[in-house]
Amino acid sequence: MDILSNIDWNKLSEILSYDPKSPMIFCSGLFLFLFLGVSFIYLLLQRKDTARIAFVTLFSYYFYYKSSGVYFVLLAVVSCCDYFFAGQIYHHESIKRKRVFLLGSLLVNLGLLCYFKYTNFFYQMLCPIWQGHFQPLDIFLPVGISFFTFQSMSYTIDVYRGTLKPVNRLLDYLFYVSFFPQLVAGPIVRAKDFIPQIRRPLYVSREMFGQGIFLIIAGLVKKAIISDYISVNYVERIFDNPSLYSGVENLMGVYGYTLQIYCDFSGYSDMAIGLALLLGFHFNQNFNSPYKADSVTDFWHRWHISLSTWLRDYLYISMGGNRKGKLRTYFNLIMTMLLGGLWHGASWNFIAWGGMHGLALAIHKLWRQIRGKKKGDRNHGLVRVICTIITFHFVCLCWIFFRNSSFSNSWIMISQIFCDFRPQLFMPLISSYWTVFAVMAVGYLMQYMPDRWMTYGERCMIKTPLVLQAVVVVIAIFCVIQVKSSDVVPFIYFQF
Repeated sequence: MDILSNIDWNKLSEILSYDPKSPMIFCSGLFLFLFLGVSFIYLLLQRKDTARIAFVTLFSYYFYYKSSGVYFVLLAVVSCCDYFFAGQIYHHESIKRKRVFLLGSLLVNLGLLCYFKYTNFFYQMLCPIWQGHFQPLDIFLPVGISFFTFQSMSYTIDVYRGTLKPVNRLLDYLFYVSFFPQLVAGPIVRAKDFIPQIRRPLYVSREMFGQGIFLIIAGLVKKAIISDYISVNYVERIFDNPSLYSGVENLMGVYGYTLQIYCDFSGYSDMAIGLALLLGFHFNQNFNSPYKADSVTDFWHRWHISLSTWLRDYLYISMGGNRKGKLRTYFNLIMTMLLGGLWHGASWNFIAWGGMHGLALAIHKLWRQIRGKKKGDRNHGLVRVICTIITFHFVCLCWIFFRNSSFSNSWIMISQIFCDFRPQLFMPLISSYWTVFAVMAVGYLMQYMPDRWMTYGERCMIKTPLVLQAVVVVIAIFCVIQVKSSDVVPFIYFQF
C-alpha cells in the first residue's frame, strides 16, 4: 500500500496518455518497458490462442493510440469494413456483386486516405479556379494511414482475385491489420504470408530469438545513433536554408540525408522484423543494401521491398504491366512511380521524385532491350562499380526533391552544388564536423560491407548465451542513451 501511495498517478496518466509531441517509438524507454510487460503476459497466454491474440490486438490499438490519439478508431473502421467486404466477395458467385464489394473496399480505403492526406493538396490546386485565397484546412494526418490502408486493401483484392481465402474470425483480421511491430511504418505485410501464422502454436526457436535480438540492436544503432545524430547535428541545418551554405556543404548534406533516410527507415524495419520474431512471427525482408544497386531497377528490388512489390502487383500489373507493348510498358512504369511518389505525400516534390524514378526505370528498361539483356543478367567488375556510383548519385539527386518542402529549395541546393561548390572548404568542414562525418563513414561502411559479415553477426548472436545477449542489449541501450538527442525524433516514414 505504501508503494501505491507513493505513485504520482497524474504523472503516470500523463505518460500513458497520447501526446502529439511525443509519439511512441520503438527506441523510447516507455516502449521498451511496456514491451517487456507485454512479452511476459504473452508467454503466460502461450497455450490460449484466442486470449493471446486478443491481448496483442488490444496492445496494438493502444500503441496506435499513443501515435495518433482517437484516430485509432479509423484503424478499426478500415479493418471491420474490409473484413465484411472480403467475406461478401468470397461468398457471392456473381462477378458483378464481387466488383461492387471490391469497389466498396476501395472507396473506404482510398476515400479515407484521400481525405486525410490529399484534401489540402487538391484544395490548393483548385483555389485559383474561383480566385480564392488558400487557407489550409485543419486536418490531422493519422500516423501510418498509408500503410494500414494499403495492407488492408491488398487483402480484399487478393480475395477478389481468388488467390486468398478470407479469415473466419474478425479478431484474426483485426490482429493482422493492427499488429504493432509493422503498424505505423511497415513493412506492408501480405495477408497470404501473415494470416497462416496467426493460429499456429506459439514457438520461438533459439535461432529466431537470437536473430530478433540482433535485428533490434541493429535497428537501434541505425536509428538512434546514426540517423538521428547526423540529422540533428548537420543535415537539418543544411536543408533548412541551403542558400547559406556552399556547394560542398550542400553536397555533404545530401550524402548525409541519403544515409539518414536509409538508416531511419531500414532501422525501423529491422526492429519491426526483430520484434515480430520475438513474438513468433516471420516478416519478409524489406531492405537489401539498396545503395549497392547498379541500376534504378536494382535499387527498387532492394529499397522498401514491401512497397515496391505492392505497387508492382496491385498497380503496375493491374494497368497491364508489360503485356500491352513496349510504349504501354514505359507508360505503366512512369505512372506507377508517379502514384508511388504521391503515396509518400501530397506535394509536387514527391510527385517529381516519383516521376524521376519512373522515367529512369523506363529508360533503363529501354536500354536493356536495345542491348538484348535478359532478366537476371548482371553487370560485373569495373562496369558494375561505375554503374553503382552513377545509380547512387541519381538516387541522391532524387532525395533532394524528396526531402525539401519546396521546389525553390531543391533548385537552390542543386545550384549551390553545381555553381558555388568551393572545394577549398572541404577540409575545414571535415574538421568542424568531424564527429558527424565519422558517424556517416561508419554508416556507409555498414551499407557496403559484404552480406556475409551481417550473416556472421547474426550467427554469433544466435550462439551467444542468453545472459550475454541481455548484456549486449543493455550496452546497446546505454550507447543509444549517450548519443541520442534529448528530443524524441520520430521515424521519417511516420508522416506517410
